[in-house]
Amino acid sequence: MLFGIVGKPSSGKSTFFSAATEIEVKISPRPFTTIDPNKGTTLIFSKCPCSEFKLKCNPMNSKCEKGIRQIPVNIIDLLGIVPEAHKGKGLGNKFLDEVRTADVLIHVVDISGTTDEFGNPAENYDPSKEIEFVENEIIHWIVGILKRAKRLTLEDIAKQLTGLKIKKEDIEEIYKESSFDEEGIINFARKIKEKAMPTIIAANKIDLDKKNNFEKIKEEYKEKIIIPVYADGELALVRARKKGIISYSIYEKNFEIIKATKEQEEALERIRKIIERYGSTGVRETLQLAFFELWKGIIVYPVSDEKNLTDNFGNVLPDAIPLKKGSRVIDLAEKIHSDLAKNFLFAIDARKKMRIGRDYVLNHDDIIKIVAAK
Repeated sequence: MLFGIVGKPSSGKSTFFSAATEIEVKISPRPFTTIDPNKGTTLIFSKCPCSEFKLKCNPMNSKCEKGIRQIPVNIIDLLGIVPEAHKGKGLGNKFLDEVRTADVLIHVVDISGTTDEFGNPAENYDPSKEIEFVENEIIHWIVGILKRAKRLTLEDIAKQLTGLKIKKEDIEEIYKESSFDEEGIINFARKIKEKAMPTIIAANKIDLDKKNNFEKIKEEYKEKIIIPVYADGELALVRARKKGIISYSIYEKNFEIIKATKEQEEALERIRKIIERYGSTGVRETLQLAFFELWKGIIVYPVSDEKNLTDNFGNVLPDAIPLKKGSRVIDLAEKIHSDLAKNFLFAIDARKKMRIGRDYVLNHDDIIKIVAAK
């Protein structure tokens, strides 16, 4: 699973990425600071079954803290996108070549309205224009791909869209409902984009929103998930925690000052006021909603011993595997190892103590043993 961070230059994409991954990257108010995409891993969190079974788990691919499992997920900070990127403006071609790899897009919008569509300083820029043009650039890029098809048949279109993470049956469903005049192709591309790259809006720089822009775009884009975000504040907290200045966990919405100078304490209290107003910095909430609500993600725990919930080495609930809702047992087997899927015999649901088949549809927090031929 891959989160893709998109947005115009100077919207705070790299700050969001750095806050989410704790990776230091080049951050600058100048447009096009990010020339090559930043790649890393971030964390999503979910209640660990160890609490339910009153066990002490031994996570191998993740971390458990106070009964909360922290699961790594890949994330990429894509290049800044500008109007007419699909025609090659800015770093458009490079951006659009990378965007296809993402499962979910996090559109970081400068909600303060202090930068224009090219990332240059501005006054009273309307953030809704930013939402619209970024969406349209990706849609027109997909239209360009569709127009490469020899004929606008289902087979030819599906072939052209093989680079996107979309199932053929989803393309077929959208195809049946579509017409293919000029407007119809754009509508078809919009539906493909929504299915292949669902998007959450991270309304960044919420601390600088003096014109009530956040409430305006929430009203204008009721169909979208829009989260108030203070990426600068989250990054400051991450850095302060690393220096031992504060105590702060990713699944907690506030922090405790341990040892700080007067200047540091004043800065931290300013961040606290924003958190109190909006509930959090919004970075973790964006990631959680992007995974669980938008992508429809679930977490599944594979084990070798369904009675003790351990692997072959005695580790309790060792791995937490992120999958998409609707995934089957055989998809889990494939995710673990191709040989496990190739030699699959059956699986056991550790909670229900019952045998299940390869096409059993998994649920969030399932604990599964897979049995394969040796």
